[in-house]
Amino acid sequence: MKNRLKVLRAERDWSQADLAERLKVSRQSVNAIETGKYDPSLPLAFKIADLFEMAIEEIFQRE
Repeated sequence: MKNRLKVLRAERDWSQADLAERLKVSRQSVNAIETGKYDPSLPLAFKIADLFEMAIEEIFQRE
């Protein structure tokens, strides 16, 4: 699954660690999601969407 997480994070000047802290996940999890090695669970995808005040579909797209 493709995502805009890295771009959205960079627009806010957040490090992966900053984002991980806000989501209560590890920095490694954020990295894995950004690089497409891991697809977030639905609850985590909702947390991400809520944090960025966007719809899930605006952040994550099917390849």
